Amino acid sequence: MIEPGEKAPAFSLKDQNGRLRRLSEFRGQLVVIYFYPEDDTPLCTTQACQFRDVTPELKKLGAVVLGISPQGVESKKAFAEKFELPFPVLADEKMTEKGPAVSVAYGAWGEKNMYGKIVRSMLRTTYLIGADGKVVRRWDRVKTPGHGEKVLGAVKAARD
Repeated sequence: MIEPGEKAPAFSLKDQNGRLRRLSEFRGQLVVIYFYPEDDTPLCTTQACQFRDVTPELKKLGAVVLGISPQGVESKKAFAEKFELPFPVLADEKMTEKGPAVSVAYGAWGEKNMYGKIVRSMLRTTYLIGADGKVVRRWDRVKTPGHGEKVLGAVKAARD
C-alpha cells in the first residue's frame, strides 16, 4: 500500500480506446484512481456509474478519474460504452508472478476470502493523488454504496 504523503508509483496503461495513458500526464491535477475487480459486473458497474455521475463536479474541482482492472482493452471499451463512462478505464494486463503489475504496485492485489476460500485477486481500493503526485488519501477494501460521494467530498476538502 502507498501511504498518504508518499509519491504515487508511475505507470503507463492502455485505456478503452487503446491509447497509452501515463500517470504523469495528469500532473498538476487531482487524480482519483480506483481499482476494481472486473468490467461489467454488478458492484463494479455500480462503482463506475457513481464515478460517472460525480465526474462533472470533479472536473470543476480540477480532478480526473481513472479506473483500473486487469481485463483487456476490448473489455474496457465495451464497459465504457455500455455505461457511458466519461473517464479512462485502464487495462492492467501485464501479469507478474504476484499479479497485475500496477495493481500490485499500489497494493490493490492480494489475498482475500471469497466464500470461505482464500484467493489472490483485486482488493477494491481507491487513491486520491494530489497535484504534486503524492497520495492525499487511500480507501481500502472499499464498500461500493456511497463511495463516489465520499471521494467527491475528499476532493473538495483537498481543494480547500
